Amino acid sequence: MTDAESLLADLDDQQRQAAETLLGPVCLLAGAGTGKTRAITHRIAYGVATGVYPPGRVMALTFTSRAAGELRNRLRHLGASGVAARTFHASALSQLNFFWPQVVGGAMPRLIDSKARLLAHAADSIRLKLDTPTLRDTASEIEWRKVSRLSIDQYAKAAEKRTLPQALTVEKAVALQQAYEDVKDERRQLDFEDVLLATAGMIESEPRVAQQVREQYRFFVVDEYQDVSPLQHDLLGLWLGTRNDLCVVGDASQTIYSFAGATPDYLLGFPSAHQDAVVVRLEQNYRSTPAIIDSANRLMKGRPGALTLHPPQRDEAEPLPPSATRPPTITAFENDSREARAVAQAIAADIEAGTRPEDIAILYRINVQAAALEAALDDAGVSYLLRGGTRFFELREIKEALMMLKGASVSVVGEPLFKTVSDVLRVLGWTQDAPETRGALRDRWDSLNALMGLAEAAPEGTTLREFVAELQERQSGQHEPQRSAVTLATLHSAKGLEWENVYLVGLSEGLVPISYAGSSAAVEEERRLLYVGVTRARAKLALSWSESGGGAGQRTGRRQRSRFLNDL
Repeated sequence: MTDAESLLADLDDQQRQAAETLLGPVCLLAGAGTGKTRAITHRIAYGVATGVYPPGRVMALTFTSRAAGELRNRLRHLGASGVAARTFHASALSQLNFFWPQVVGGAMPRLIDSKARLLAHAADSIRLKLDTPTLRDTASEIEWRKVSRLSIDQYAKAAEKRTLPQALTVEKAVALQQAYEDVKDERRQLDFEDVLLATAGMIESEPRVAQQVREQYRFFVVDEYQDVSPLQHDLLGLWLGTRNDLCVVGDASQTIYSFAGATPDYLLGFPSAHQDAVVVRLEQNYRSTPAIIDSANRLMKGRPGALTLHPPQRDEAEPLPPSATRPPTITAFENDSREARAVAQAIAADIEAGTRPEDIAILYRINVQAAALEAALDDAGVSYLLRGGTRFFELREIKEALMMLKGASVSVVGEPLFKTVSDVLRVLGWTQDAPETRGALRDRWDSLNALMGLAEAAPEGTTLREFVAELQERQSGQHEPQRSAVTLATLHSAKGLEWENVYLVGLSEGLVPISYAGSSAAVEEERRLLYVGVTRARAKLALSWSESGGGAGQRTGRRQRSRFLNDL
């Protein structure tokens, strides 16, 4: 078996078809847990190994730095390290930095780090007094307008049918957005959407820019294609030009960013837009138990573009383990506090029974729901990690460790990696055994221990300098190591992740679907959001809701359970 053939050896029939179809338009309709990342990374690596793809001419595009980092890591291990894997924004920013001095002259304008802060100055300039939530909502409106490629005049018409911040009429919203653009131009600044718009504008208006860009990359792969906005779709078309070597991957049932301009229309319409497209359906779910897969299928049955997931084929004579047939549980509680305490106690029991904390997650609709869960987990003595909190590489102890490891990489030569890293981390307070106390001391130990885990997992012979380089690459790609803690996350931020045990909480009307989901399309997006949550679970799925907020005895604000639970 050649090296190229070995890349196909462990793929199922559909994944193998995807990997072997290297040229022309290809559409992978990939359901949750069907190994889409495996399929596309093996496809790229197979293309490189067979000589069809020069590595430097392949661009893999995705939507988050974390996902791009994971793609790069997998491709490197498959022998395709020369392939570029980036977000749309990172690719556009690189091109804009290169071409701006040639086309416009001078250095590229500075990127703003906060729309809300600039909006506050814009509001002052037109004598509008607005609170922070209104400024944040307006920032989201600006992002939606730009990714939809609408001028401010076009937005003025579209805004009449949109839900605007309560403090703003259509006229005020339009005036504020114009003031924002004026202030930004006066300060010679760009926002993130401007990066995409300016890159597209340069390629459209400058033939030599278009030629250089198209000479650089020839083969494109786009992950999460259901999340593409009109602006990203247009930019991708400009990068491709008249060529059609494009592979798109997505799942219409996981479209959960419509509010930000994403649309599954490009994914579902791909075969019509590219009449010679090869369409491959990945529907064999390797992640979840048959019972969880059945629940996911029930939730999305009959929805446009929904795939029907099924477990891998198995020997009928081999009995299924009891966990595989255990259906998800649905539990009602008197109030939020009791729900949080019960979930925390169940998780403590899971850990006591041998489940690792990092294999457990609690998912909810909005951030404010986390407070009661954090308190309950603290009371139960369970370590947790709040997704969306301080990033791993921004923690003080990790910054200190990186600085010391970098210094040691210059002076220490020939010493085993494990010994050097452990010596450095011991100076910062790491010990071989975890401290028995909870709180800040344990959190610090968990973070340092995650670094130690990376050192232990490094290939034999890895030098300290190579290890530090890997950490720096992880840092730039936000590719965080796993920490020994239960994950708390919103349903949106859980996308792309998976856990052994998942607790979905707060499944009542007004939360799932959210109260402001006023149209049938918005309610369907909430259904897809719950589907994302359900399909994060590998073995155990527990769903719950409470009849009221607050603590015991608070009976006001009676709730009804989510309509979606009827389908489960």
